[in-house]
Amino acid sequence: MNPPTYNVLFICTGNSARSIIAEGLLNQLGHPRFRAYSAGSHPKGEPHPLALKTLAAHRMPTDGFRSKNWDEFARPGAPELHFVVTVCDQAAGEVCPVWPGQPLSAHWGMPDPAAATGSEAEREQAFRDTFVTMKRRIELMLALPMASLDRMAIQTELKGIGQR
Repeated sequence: MNPPTYNVLFICTGNSARSIIAEGLLNQLGHPRFRAYSAGSHPKGEPHPLALKTLAAHRMPTDGFRSKNWDEFARPGAPELHFVVTVCDQAAGEVCPVWPGQPLSAHWGMPDPAAATGSEAEREQAFRDTFVTMKRRIELMLALPMASLDRMAIQTELKGIGQR
């Protein structure tokens, strides 16, 4: 019997940088155990070019990303979500849609690299920093022994990852 595939939704307000990077990382590092998606409460309309450039610099696919509203995942026919992770403080404070299936949730807040100012090199560094932090958190998530933990233990561990 094949182990389950866990669907994870990363949420950020604009769905252009942090959540896009998280989606790309988990789909690359967690396949086939995990399937990642991303969305935003107020999507920007397209992924930030530096988010895609950062993924590409780490030899990760950049095709198929789009900035979308989180309502898409609360509709009938949407993938059943097992986890919902907010990656920005603003989205964590917003009233989220009701997700079918009562997925576990966690907050992994981090600064918005799209808001970085300065030279092109400084802005690119902000995206690299986001990538490194998110990669570390996703690797911690992937190391969790999902099959041997109960729902409460997984919830506790997921929340703890956001503090690291």
